[in-house]
Amino acid sequence: MTEKRPSGLSPAKLVGFAVLAGLVVGAAAVYVNLALSGNGEQTASAAQCQASMAEAEALAPFSRGDVAAMVPVTAPRLIEGLSFQDADGKPVTMADFRDQTVLLNLWATWCVPCREEMPALNNLQEALGSDDFKVLAINIDTGDVEKPRSFLEEIGVDSLGLYRDASMGVFNKLKKDGLAFGLPVTLLIDEQGCLLSAMNGPAVWDGADAKALIAAAVTP
Repeated sequence: MTEKRPSGLSPAKLVGFAVLAGLVVGAAAVYVNLALSGNGEQTASAAQCQASMAEAEALAPFSRGDVAAMVPVTAPRLIEGLSFQDADGKPVTMADFRDQTVLLNLWATWCVPCREEMPALNNLQEALGSDDFKVLAINIDTGDVEKPRSFLEEIGVDSLGLYRDASMGVFNKLKKDGLAFGLPVTLLIDEQGCLLSAMNGPAVWDGADAKALIAAAVTP
């Protein structure tokens, strides 16, 4: 049995990543707020998520500490059009996770901060994963499945499952929508499939701040 590595980022790394992430997320938040007033498709998406407005607003006090860069959106919209695969190569979409609050995270084995935060995401799933909440970590390495599979086995990540998009289509879609500027990128999505908050950069996802944020999102 593989011994799990301790989770979490070192203070020095976290400070450096957080500064960069804060700058990037600030730009992302501006883009997201403005983009929703653009074409008809975005307006329709926002209308479908009108009921999620209050939920997103209620999360603002929980965007603090380790997850301070997790910026609540001012106009929730559907996260759709994302196609990927499970560990067996079966096609999966975000519609398969409706009725669950989802913490969607994109990662790659070549992304150092992604590698750092994977054990923490695994711990978060172990602690809070349920029929109501799921950490959905999607690997975007190109090539075959062996590299990401071996990496997860090596560090003892066994609660997340292996979801993949070797085409990087998921990342490119989120980039086009102004949500992804690099890796890792993390979105908090409610049970209706509506975006509540987002950040670029790593976080300590198994810490008290992250757990409080998730608990607030999942609580009716």
